[in-house]
Amino acid sequence: MESSVLIKFGQRIRTLRKARKLTQKQLAVITGFHYNYIGMVERGERDLRLTNIELFASAFDMSLSELFKI
Repeated sequence: MESSVLIKFGQRIRTLRKARKLTQKQLAVITGFHYNYIGMVERGERDLRLTNIELFASAFDMSLSELFKI
């Protein structure tokens, strides 16, 4: 069963990625994740570790608190 927090977080990642005109593959290069993983995060299919969330914040050049502003 998918968690609403995972879906909201995934939507936030997708919104930030698109706002910066990045493809999933480009974001994958920046974060070091596989582009399939990026897609799974955006769809709310992956439960992320805090260290992975920190990599997303870094990729978007923002703090963790900024990343969590939904």
